[in-house]
Amino acid sequence: MRLSIGRALGPLNTSSMLRALYVDFNSYFASVEQQLRPELRGRPVAVVPMLADSTCAIAASIEAKRFGVKTLTNVADARRMCPGIEFVVSRPAVYVEFHHKAKEVVESCAPIADVNSIDEMWIRLGGRDQNRANAEKLALEIKYRLARQLGECITCSIGIAPNTFLAKTASDMKKPDGLVVIELPDLPNALREVKLGGFVGIGKKMLARLSDHGILCTDDLLAAPMDKLRAAWAGIEGERFWQKLRGDDIQQRETNTSSISHSHVLAPEVRTHEKARAILSRLTQKACVRLRESDYVARDVSVGIKLRGGEKLKAHRKLDATDRSQTILSTVGALYDEILLDRNARNGAPMQVAMALSGLTPREGQSLGLFDQQPNTEKLDRIVDELNGKFGKGTLFWGGAFGSEKSGRMAIAFNHIPDLAAEGDDEKRVRRK
Repeated sequence: MRLSIGRALGPLNTSSMLRALYVDFNSYFASVEQQLRPELRGRPVAVVPMLADSTCAIAASIEAKRFGVKTLTNVADARRMCPGIEFVVSRPAVYVEFHHKAKEVVESCAPIADVNSIDEMWIRLGGRDQNRANAEKLALEIKYRLARQLGECITCSIGIAPNTFLAKTASDMKKPDGLVVIELPDLPNALREVKLGGFVGIGKKMLARLSDHGILCTDDLLAAPMDKLRAAWAGIEGERFWQKLRGDDIQQRETNTSSISHSHVLAPEVRTHEKARAILSRLTQKACVRLRESDYVARDVSVGIKLRGGEKLKAHRKLDATDRSQTILSTVGALYDEILLDRNARNGAPMQVAMALSGLTPREGQSLGLFDQQPNTEKLDRIVDELNGKFGKGTLFWGGAFGSEKSGRMAIAFNHIPDLAAEGDDEKRVRRK
C-alpha cells in the first residue's frame, strides 16, 4: 500500500499516455559513501579504484561535479580543479548491497519493469498511473521513501514519458534530484534543450555518422525524416530511433549475454608482468565462475594490456566450447605470451590488464569435439566452486593467481551488477554453517 503520500485517482487523460517512469540515482557511488560517512557530507568527493595520482575517478559527488570533476577525471587534475577534494577507495560490495535495498524501496511503491544498471531502473506505468498527476505523485513517493529508508544522501532524478527512451532522456534534464515529465503534446519542443550527443544511442561514432548525413544539431535530428535516420544508422535502428523520438512505445530488443569480461587498473607496486599475470589469472578465475553460474560455455578468449603511455595491445584465440578453468587459464597465459612478443610490451610497464570470454552459448546440449584435448577438470571445477561458495571466495584458487589476493577486486560495470556470492571481495567473506 502507498501510504506516505495520498495519491489521488484523477481522471485518465489518454492524450498523455505516460508509460514509463525512469529512476536515475544521483552520483550513486559517492552518495553511498556520504550516507555511510557523515564527515563526507556536503564535501566534494571522488571515488577511485586506488589511492594513486595515476588513476582516475570512478564517480564524483554532486559537490565535486560543480567544480568540473566527473567520471574518468584524472586524480591529479581533480586536485587542481577542486582543492580540498576527498578521495575514497571504492567499495563495490557495499554499492551492490545498497542497490538491492534501493530496489526493495522502489518495488514497495510500484513493480520494477527492468534494472538497466546499478543506479538506473524503470517502472512501466499502467491504468491510472498513466495520468500525469498520479505519475508525479508516484515519483514523489519514491523519492520520499528512498530518503526515509536509505538516507538523505540517496537522491534520484526521475523522468516520466510515453516510452523508456524519453523517460531516460527526461531524467537527465534536471540533476540532481529532478523530476521532469514529457507528454506527447510537449514533443518535439521538450527535446530541443538536449545536446545531440546527450541522447542514449548517440556516441562519438554515431555523431560522426550523423554529421556525414547533414545532422549537426538536435534541431536537425528532430526534423530529419525516417528514411534519413535509417540511412544514418544503416538499418532498422534508425527507424526505431525516429519512432522513439516521437513517443512511440518501442520495446527494447531482447539481447543475450554476449561476453563476460573483467579488467583491473594496476596499483604502482604491481606494475610488472609477473604480478600482472597473477592478477589476470585471478580475473580469469572470476570469469570462469560467472560462466559456469550462467550455464554457458565460451568459444573465444581475449586478453588486453594497457602500457604506461597509453598504448593498448590485444590478442584473442578461438577454442572448443568450454567452461573449464584450466583450459581457459592456459589460453589466457598463451595470449599474454603472444602480446609480450611485442618489444614495447616486453619492455613497458603494464598499467591495466583485461580479459574477456565471448562466443557464449548455453552449456545444455553442447558436446565435446571428437578429438577433445581439454583436461577433464569438470568435477574439480565444481568442487572448487562449491567450497568457495561455502567457506568464502578465494578459499581455493588456481596457483597462477598466487600473490594477487589484494588485487583484481570486484568491479561494477555499467550493465553488470556483480553477484556477491560469486564475485564478492575476499574481505567480504561470509562463512555459512
